[in-house]
Amino acid sequence: MDVASPGLIFTILTFLLALSALVFVHEWGHYIVARMFGVRVEVFSIGFGREIYGWTDKKGTRWKISLLPLGGYVRFFGDADAASRGSKEITSTLTEEEQAVCFHYKPVAQRAAIVAAGPMINFLFAILIYAGLFGTYGQPVQPAVVAGVSENMPAQEAGLMVGDRIISVAGHSVDSAGDLVRTVSLYPGMAVALVYERDGRRITRSVTLAEDSQVDRFGNTYTRGMLGVMLDRPVEIRSLGPVESLGAAVTETVTMVRLMLTATGQVIMGVRSIDDLGGPVKIAKVTGEQASLGFVPFIQLVALISVNLGLINLFPIPVLDGGHLLFYAFEAVKGSPVSARIQELGYMVGFALIITLMVFLTVNDLQSL
Repeated sequence: MDVASPGLIFTILTFLLALSALVFVHEWGHYIVARMFGVRVEVFSIGFGREIYGWTDKKGTRWKISLLPLGGYVRFFGDADAASRGSKEITSTLTEEEQAVCFHYKPVAQRAAIVAAGPMINFLFAILIYAGLFGTYGQPVQPAVVAGVSENMPAQEAGLMVGDRIISVAGHSVDSAGDLVRTVSLYPGMAVALVYERDGRRITRSVTLAEDSQVDRFGNTYTRGMLGVMLDRPVEIRSLGPVESLGAAVTETVTMVRLMLTATGQVIMGVRSIDDLGGPVKIAKVTGEQASLGFVPFIQLVALISVNLGLINLFPIPVLDGGHLLFYAFEAVKGSPVSARIQELGYMVGFALIITLMVFLTVNDLQSL
């Protein structure tokens, strides 16, 4: 049954709240590691464009909120722009004291650590959110044990019977009913390897999953894979201590990374439609919907977006953190920086690619609405 839309103003506000928090966390990762290595940070900005509000701290860093809220950046001393590209005009005239606090004069390992800190802290932030949720509300536990098999469905064709425990799907380990549902959902209409255990013996079958369209309470339509098994054993809520919560949170975050990489790979290989990717409009819409359901669904989505933000930034595309890390890897191997010309071309191609993808996804989101 459909429910009322959360409303445009509520959706915008919750989206900006979630995005601003995640951008701050990401950029703070760059900032704090840069400070650890003695790099002077000139600007810490939430958003791009004209400054709306800001202040300068005792260390000379300008903290500001800018007009366009879709992102943010940290600019180090010696940077030519928000993408942390060095400027020959700047770096060639620095004194020894200035070189000591300039990002581009730091050893390649330190520069790589500063760049990698942004995505890494997004993963850490997600882990802390999941750990907090598990520690507060407990962890749902339901084994991936078959309690029933639907007629004329892939599970029946694979020979599954009541009592079988599902071990893996498409090469992905299945440790719970939740793992099973999330993994199977990724392969609508696709042939996958299914491994299950019966009486201590493991059986492997190849099965083509069914394709099912689902409509959520907000009227959004999703296509997912279906195996055709019932898992009607009661869900147990297991109380976790701090250490157990942290371990479960790490596992959950790793699972999210795996599922995202799988879905992204399917899009790249052409087996999944690029329409399944969401741009800013779709993310905003989902954020508003989840926030309208309460704090827990909202904070779960924030954790998911944080993982997504960290993962995307590690893609080896110039302009993104992964592109910088790629250049630093080449520099570490060859013993000298990649030529300025190659870096410039890389940034131009990367920027064009990102802008093209964002425009396409935004148009696609608007059409779907």
